[in-house]
Amino acid sequence: MLKVGITGGIGSGKSTVAHIFETLGIPVYYADDAAKKLMNGDERLKQQVQQLFGDAAYTDGQLNRPFVAEQVFNNPEKLTMLNAIVHPATIADAEKWMQQQTAPYAIKEAALIFESGAQENLDKVIGVFAPKGIRIKRVMERDGITRDEVMLRMNKQINETIKMRLCNYVITNNEQELLIPQVLAVHQALLALQNA
Repeated sequence: MLKVGITGGIGSGKSTVAHIFETLGIPVYYADDAAKKLMNGDERLKQQVQQLFGDAAYTDGQLNRPFVAEQVFNNPEKLTMLNAIVHPATIADAEKWMQQQTAPYAIKEAALIFESGAQENLDKVIGVFAPKGIRIKRVMERDGITRDEVMLRMNKQINETIKMRLCNYVITNNEQELLIPQVLAVHQALLALQNA
């Protein structure tokens, strides 16, 4: 079974693309959702997060996301330390999940595939590209935040052009080109690789 990643900058529409793959019967591991579950359910990880941020990191046993977000937002060092705890746990969890799948290939959807080193465990990576203006608009509408807040988040990720060059396949999500034919083309290419 092939292990495939889907990545793209914030607002690129990688979750939308991942959902299309799911309709084709391909299992998808959503790294962000998994990381949230792990931070709430994995006792060792919870202890590490509490050591880093103190008791206020959890309220009634659940991650105090606004508090943690505030701690890392303007503190690159703390963000790096948090990622150093969460990324290895998520990568290991994804690896375990991948081994349980029986489809021709399985997908890991994550914004930070290259930033976290997760590409080392993947056979291929699909990039989802959208122009910056569209991405900013989408995130502002989706998260109810300002343009400046979107830009701060974007600046924490690898440059989009560089990221797309690192990918094996690129799907363009610019609201002009149809997504489904692009997904089907990549799907066929991956099936052909698996059957080769």
